[in-house]
Amino acid sequence: MITYIRGELIAIEEEKVIVDVNGVGFGIFMPGTAMNYLPAIGEEVKLHTYMNVREDAMQLFGFLTRDDLKVFKLVIGVSGIGPKGGLSILSKLSPDELRFAVMANDAKAISAAPGIGKKTAEKLIIELKDKLSIEDVLERNAGEASAQAPVSAANEAQTEAIQALVALGYGNTEAVKAVKKVPMDENTSVEDILKAALKYMMF
Repeated sequence: MITYIRGELIAIEEEKVIVDVNGVGFGIFMPGTAMNYLPAIGEEVKLHTYMNVREDAMQLFGFLTRDDLKVFKLVIGVSGIGPKGGLSILSKLSPDELRFAVMANDAKAISAAPGIGKKTAEKLIIELKDKLSIEDVLERNAGEASAQAPVSAANEAQTEAIQALVALGYGNTEAVKAVKKVPMDENTSVEDILKAALKYMMF
């Protein structure tokens, strides 16, 4: 099994990239959301990979982080969603956005991916509800904003802010995404988060 590929980025195509590894060119399918973060052509790239073996072909799917690969594997573990379907979903929604959609029961956002119907989106939400954690995103965001801020306190303030925004009529997914953008430190209050989040949502 090929767990990762490291080599020179040769080309970026519509759904895949070409990576040269010691003179061998690997065609690797990638989500569109991840392609925006690739290095320039000619530079080295490392992709965490999933190999899909079929009777008529072997396909490699690549991701920039292990977490992205983990989410992909969870998605294709849902009955009725194959690797191409998983790629379609993660080309429409980043792994973090998919977490938000699942936590918010937002089947509409998931079914916006080509080839994914409403029933399949609803099934994905049910099966992944306990496997995709929004806390992972909030903890990472809090840690990046301030290494000194207690993560538990930051999460509590963020959760209260999200609940307040939902009470004001905003969608759960929209509220979580706005709160995630707010810089945090040890003195950040729920009111501070709300004010900043509302500004992000208005512009």
